[in-house]
Amino acid sequence: MSVNRVLWQDKPGVPGVIREDPIPTQLEDRQVLVKVRSWALNPADAILQDQSLGHWTYPLILGQDVAGTVEAVGSIGASKFDIGDRVFGFSVNNGFKDYVTLDHTLTAKIPESVSFSEACVFPLCITTASFALFGKDYLGLPLPSLNPMSTGKTILVWGGSSAVGSNGIQLAKAAGFDVVAACSSRNFDYVKNLGARAAFDYNSPSAINDIVAELDKGTCAGIYIAAGDAKDPCLIAHMSKDKPFVASSIPIKPGDAPEGVNAKMVFGKGGIDQFEETLPVTFGGFLPEALAKCLYKIAPSPEIVSTKGLEGIQEALDILKKGVSAKKLVVEG
Repeated sequence: MSVNRVLWQDKPGVPGVIREDPIPTQLEDRQVLVKVRSWALNPADAILQDQSLGHWTYPLILGQDVAGTVEAVGSIGASKFDIGDRVFGFSVNNGFKDYVTLDHTLTAKIPESVSFSEACVFPLCITTASFALFGKDYLGLPLPSLNPMSTGKTILVWGGSSAVGSNGIQLAKAAGFDVVAACSSRNFDYVKNLGARAAFDYNSPSAINDIVAELDKGTCAGIYIAAGDAKDPCLIAHMSKDKPFVASSIPIKPGDAPEGVNAKMVFGKGGIDQFEETLPVTFGGFLPEALAKCLYKIAPSPEIVSTKGLEGIQEALDILKKGVSAKKLVVEG
């Protein structure tokens, strides 16, 4: 265990390059060293490979979703993990390596019934959805439960068949809310299987009026834009009788939100501390427990690319850039 292979992105607009680095031998107290068995890809990886967003400095290492086995632990992580434990974790843009160091709070054990490739679909998308739904600066919903009691209120998840939306639906349902999902009509069965009570085609000319009519049958507790364009769901908030808060995983452009609509993009403040608010939902309790009890679905399901190892990541990125729906591309180690 002396050499670590790393996929470097030297600059925007070029393929990644694999180089060798030493494997960390001195871990910080909070760190866990993981031999990666599966990587999942996110749209952010494809975007940052092709274009600079201004606040990123190249060369850099992409990748956020990993699953693998524990190789070493720092002094704090030793209380949670043993060598050989199967884990998944959030690498915060440092994951395309054979060996990855994770913060112990952003790492969780994988239930026996879940594979590496299934577990690695969760870290980024469930963290993002958790910020939007349960963060005090956003929708501020009560935390999910294994035995939720109905609140009698509704949440609209726009882009419900996306990776983030798939988890947003399940989390809102587990918090006791009815869920209305907006997605492509071909994914209606998919979102309903995740727990959505109703689904609407966001491409339909009558989508806005239809969704407003559905929400106004009861009380709408909030709108979550998991994917897509922000303008239509902000208009729905404006037209709805409850004028619900809108939390968005995508930027809110000038003109997207009509006057009187409170819409805010979900954005981390930087540093590990930003995750503490939602740890009870993600790596700190609910998700591992719900997966172990088969109360939470593997969604989106992994689609494994043909090439294994770091060499397969560029193949997956090229596929991702062409567009995927209701699935997550995964590379096995």
